[in-house]
Amino acid sequence: LAMTAIVFILAVSGAFYALRSIAPRFRARNRVERVMLWGLLLASSIAILTTIGIVLSMLSEAARFFAAVPAADFFFGTVWDPRFAGAGSSSFGQFGLIPLLLGTVYIGLVAMLVAVPVGLFAAIYMAEYASPKVRGVAKPLLEVLAGIPTIVYGFFALVTVGPFLRDFSAQISGLLSGSYTNFIQAQSVLTAGIVMGIMLIPYVSSLSDDIITAVPRALRDGSLGLGATRSETIKKVVLPAALPGIVGALLMTASRAIGETMIVVLAAGVAARIQINPFEPMTTVTVKIVNQLTGDLEFTSPQTLVAFALGITLFCITLCLNIYALYIVRKYREQYE
Repeated sequence: LAMTAIVFILAVSGAFYALRSIAPRFRARNRVERVMLWGLLLASSIAILTTIGIVLSMLSEAARFFAAVPAADFFFGTVWDPRFAGAGSSSFGQFGLIPLLLGTVYIGLVAMLVAVPVGLFAAIYMAEYASPKVRGVAKPLLEVLAGIPTIVYGFFALVTVGPFLRDFSAQISGLLSGSYTNFIQAQSVLTAGIVMGIMLIPYVSSLSDDIITAVPRALRDGSLGLGATRSETIKKVVLPAALPGIVGALLMTASRAIGETMIVVLAAGVAARIQINPFEPMTTVTVKIVNQLTGDLEFTSPQTLVAFALGITLFCITLCLNIYALYIVRKYREQYE
């Protein structure tokens, strides 16, 4: 009854205020625009404050970790071996970031080597060569890859790609030396990079396609009118005009690759080590964040708090990539009339 009375009073008060406000000089359109402005400002503030809250929460927990573990040992350490402290011991293990950082960069680089050529060539075909009918079918089918959950890609790597590379390497070694040995493991940097590259293809193709399509038609017509072929026009006119946007799109795609977790867990393993062999397993920062936050460890222990230090490090890396991408786009963007 009290809630009903309160709602009734508010409704009557609102109706009374609305009737009092109606007048010949009342500018309803200006009031509506003001309400819309405040609504949009509120939505923007929520997004910004959420980001600030995430950063502050990670920083507060990371500060507790660095109070127990020196920052130099974390950022410049080459061994990742967090463990429980023994009886009478204050050692918490070793929390070296370098193996995780190298694994993240290595797997991301292999993924970009797979995704960039395929995605960029697919974007050029759909933007310049494909008929409207073919484009209307091929583009949605290609973008379906972006909607597949990453755990499905992980299963695909674990069941199909990894065993295929392992068996293929055994056959190659058997033909060359007569002994069937696997020099490619089922879980490896190569397996994770290939599958992650397949996942990134729709991001590269979709962004690049939109950027190439935005190049003015007058540039293409002028090049073709001067006698250039279609391929020469694409290579010497369209791609240079779209290059800043394409580079920015690739950097944003790289930040997406750096934050991937499930594919790496199933396709590259959890071994944190420093090595350059793409046929051996490695791991990334995101995988170790998941590992450190799951289990029966106390939430206040360095073994758990290190996840927040890894998270803020990964956040800074992706933020720098996105800022650099925006810088490139704004610096080298060409203005056309």
